[in-house]
Amino acid sequence: MGKNIVEKILEAHIVDGKMEKGREIGIKIDQTLTQDATGTMAYLQFETLGFSEVKTELSVSYVDHNTVQVGFENFDDHKYLRTVASKYGIIFSRPGNGICHQVHLERFARPGKTLVGSDSHTPTAGGIGSFAMGAGGLDVAVAMGGGAFYITCPRVIKVNLKGKLRPWVSAKDVILKVLEILTTKGNVGCVLEYGGEGVKTLTVPERATITNMGAETGVTTSIFPSDEVTREFMRAQGREDQWIELKADPDAEYDRVIDIDLSELEPMAACPHSPGNVKRVKDLEGIKIDQVAIGSCTNSSLRDLLIVAGILKGKTAHKDIEFGVAPGSRQVLEMIDELGALEILIKSGARILESACGFCIGNSFAPGTNSVSLRTNNRNFEGRSGTKSAQVYLVSPETAAAGVITGEITDPRDLGMEYPDIKLPERFIIDDSMFIFPLPEEERKKIEIFRGPNIKPAPKNTPLPSVIKGEVMIKVGDKITTDHIMPAGARLKYRSNVPKYAEFVFEIVDSTFPQRCLKNKEKGIHNIIVGGLSYGQGSSREHAALCPMYLGVKAVIAKSIERIHHANLVNFGILPLIFKEEKDYDSIEKGDSLEMPSVIEELKEGRDITVKNLTKNKEFKVKYELSERQKNIILEGGLLPYTAKR
Repeated sequence: MGKNIVEKILEAHIVDGKMEKGREIGIKIDQTLTQDATGTMAYLQFETLGFSEVKTELSVSYVDHNTVQVGFENFDDHKYLRTVASKYGIIFSRPGNGICHQVHLERFARPGKTLVGSDSHTPTAGGIGSFAMGAGGLDVAVAMGGGAFYITCPRVIKVNLKGKLRPWVSAKDVILKVLEILTTKGNVGCVLEYGGEGVKTLTVPERATITNMGAETGVTTSIFPSDEVTREFMRAQGREDQWIELKADPDAEYDRVIDIDLSELEPMAACPHSPGNVKRVKDLEGIKIDQVAIGSCTNSSLRDLLIVAGILKGKTAHKDIEFGVAPGSRQVLEMIDELGALEILIKSGARILESACGFCIGNSFAPGTNSVSLRTNNRNFEGRSGTKSAQVYLVSPETAAAGVITGEITDPRDLGMEYPDIKLPERFIIDDSMFIFPLPEEERKKIEIFRGPNIKPAPKNTPLPSVIKGEVMIKVGDKITTDHIMPAGARLKYRSNVPKYAEFVFEIVDSTFPQRCLKNKEKGIHNIIVGGLSYGQGSSREHAALCPMYLGVKAVIAKSIERIHHANLVNFGILPLIFKEEKDYDSIEKGDSLEMPSVIEELKEGRDITVKNLTKNKEFKVKYELSERQKNIILEGGLLPYTAKR
C-alpha cells in the first residue's frame, strides 16, 4: 500500500510512539517560529527550562502583533525578544519586516520539513509542503530545546481538487467552501491533504491562503504537494536549492475524500460571527458596508494586492467607507511599489497600514459602532475586531475590492469589467537586512538579556490535588474562542506579565471572573470552568490556559475541547474533561459546588472521573482523552515542572 504525504513526513520524523491513528506520537521538529504576542512567554519558559541554545535546524522570532506602541510595554518586550534571540541563537525578524507566516513562507519554509509555531495559523507553510502546526508557546519552547512535539497520529482527509478557478473566484473561496463542508468543529485529530489535477492551477500564495484558514476547521494542519509550481516559487525567492518533490503515492489511502470542482465555485463570504457561517456573496449583495480591510496572513501576498490594484485602477473608494491595506511583508510592499500597484492603491484612497497583524487582532483600524466591516482575514469572532458591536464579513480580495468601489457587499462578477491579468515575477526582491542572524557562540555568551518592568517570570503550577473541590466560576455555551477567554487587541501588551493579563480573563463574557477566582484561590477553594461544544477554538494563545491556571482553575469540563487549547490546558496542569452525558451540562449552574473525590486514583487507573454536584446533590461521570505522558504532566502540575524534572 502506498503512502500519502502526511504519512511520509511523519514516518521520517517520528521519535516516540507508533504510527497508529488516534494514538499519541512524538515527532522531531525541524523549524520553529514565534510571534511577539505569544513568543515573549515562550522564551521566558525556554529560559525557565534551562536550555542554553536552540537545537532545531532553524528558529525564528517574529515581531508582528504588538507593533502599535502605546506605552512602554511593547517596545520593552521587543527589546527582550531581540536580546534573548541573540543570546540563544535564534533569528530575529525586526518590527516592520512583516507578518510571520507571510515572511516565513517567503524566506524559510521548506517542503518536507516539520514546523511548529506559537500561532494557530502556522499551517500557512503547508502551502509550500511543510508539515506546519500551531501550538502553545510552552510546546514551542520544548521543541526549540530539542524535545519532541506530541500530536495524535492523525486521520488524513484528502481534498481532491478538480478543474480550474474561474475569473473573480480565488483561493479564499476554496477554503470557505471547505469550511462550509467541514464546519469549525468535529475535525480534531485530522489533517487536510490537498491533491488532484486542480492543485497545479494554484500558485504557492494561493495554496498558503487555503492552508492558513484551514486552521478554522480545527484540523491539526493542512498540506499541499511540492511540485513544479512550488519549485518556481522557491526559485523566485532564490531558494531553489531547498526544493524537493513531495507527492502522495498513486495507491495512497485516505480516511475520507472530499471532491471539489474549482470551476464550479463562486464568491463566498463568512458572515458574523464565525468563519464557518458561510454564504454565497450573491445572497448578501446590497448590504451597506462602512469599512474594508485588505491584508492579514491570509490574503496579503503580492498576488492578492496585484489583483486588488488591478480592480481599483482608475477608481476611488466609495465616499461612505474607510479603506485600509496592510501588505503582508516588506518584500510585498517593495514589490507592489516596484510594479506600480502601490501608487494605484494610494490613489484609490487606501490607507497603507503597517505590514503587521494590526486590524486582524483588533489592535488598530477597528470598525465603528454597529458598523459593517468587509475583511480578508481569517476570523470574525464577536469583538475580535476591537469593536464588539461590529459585523465582520470575511471575503476574498476580489470581493473586498468590489466593496471598495460600490460601498456595499457586491459579487465582483457584477462589476462589469475584465478580470485583471496578473503574473508573478520570475524573481522577487530579496533583502534580508531586517533579519538579525545568530552570532558565533562565543559572542552570544557576552550578551545580556534586557528585561523591562512588564516582564515577569513564567508562573508554575502546583501538582494536581488528590481531591478537587471547588466552585463553577463560569458556565459558557458553544464555540467559546480563546479570544473570549483571553482578549487580544490592546490587552495583548500584558502577555509577558501574567498577573496583570489575568485581570482580563473572560473580560467580554464576565468581567468579574478574575476577582472571584482570586478570592477562592486565597481561601483554598478550587475554581472550575464549564463549557459547551468546541471550547477553546481559535488562536493558539496559551494564555487562555496559563492565566486561568494563575487564577486557580483546576479543571475545565466541556462538551468538547479543541486541539491546541486542550494541549495548553494539559501543559499548565488544568484537567480537560468531557461530559459523558449532555444532560449533565444542562444540570450545572454557575456557583454550583463540585467535588472530584478520587481524581488522582481514577486518572491513574484510566477510569472515568466521578464528579459530585454538592449543590444539586447529584453525581455524574466525565471522561478524558489523555495519553499516559499527558496524565503524568497533569499530575506534576504542568509541562514546566514535568520537563524540568527530566
